[in-house]
Amino acid sequence: MAVTAVSLLGLLVVWWVAAAVADSRVLPTPVAVFDAFWRDAATGELFFHLGMTLMRVFFAFAAAMLIGSAIGIGLGVSASANRFFDPWLILFLNIPALVVIVLAYIWFGLNEVAAIGAIAVNKIPNVVVTMREGARSLDRQLTEMAAVYRFGPVKHLRHIILPQLQPYFAASSRSGLALIWKIALVVELLGRSNGVGFQINLYFQLFDVAGILAYTLAFVAVMLVIELVVVQPLEGRATRWRTSA
Repeated sequence: MAVTAVSLLGLLVVWWVAAAVADSRVLPTPVAVFDAFWRDAATGELFFHLGMTLMRVFFAFAAAMLIGSAIGIGLGVSASANRFFDPWLILFLNIPALVVIVLAYIWFGLNEVAAIGAIAVNKIPNVVVTMREGARSLDRQLTEMAAVYRFGPVKHLRHIILPQLQPYFAASSRSGLALIWKIALVVELLGRSNGVGFQINLYFQLFDVAGILAYTLAFVAVMLVIELVVVQPLEGRATRWRTSA
């Protein structure tokens, strides 16, 4: 923690010196960015837009993990299904996120369903790839042991499948959070009337760099808190059986 704090403090000093040397609206000082943050926080506008973006990120993340994990595990355990659907997966992996977002708005309108769906669709192929590799690496001897001891479907899933897939769930969820919120900003910029992406677009039109950085850093801070307070403790709890063994 001490090293992290010193590193961030060093970055802040470099930013401050660079802003002082530039002496331009293009690179505001940390104080100017904090003033922009406080301006919108005091009115509640900042928290409203953060909340809207977090809502979209949450639902898109949940949908992407649920659908992508189911498809990925299915492809991993079935070689024939994987051979048939692998070209589909490659296709969706290479479709630009911008195209998916634009098509979603054209087909379904400028609404929350289209926005959240576009975010989720852009993440699902990545989850499928990760979980497919996890399903391929399952220990068949453990599966045979479960069959010998007559494990039911629920017990087999809980004690055999999920513990082996846990690292792959962690990898896909961690990379998913980093990717989804960036896509969410593009979705909001193109077709929503609220959210962090909408505000960044607004401040871009006003050439307010301090406002852009204020919303960006605020949302990054929220995502870091989620990582430290939610993701890492859950991951530690899920892998506790390894250390206890």
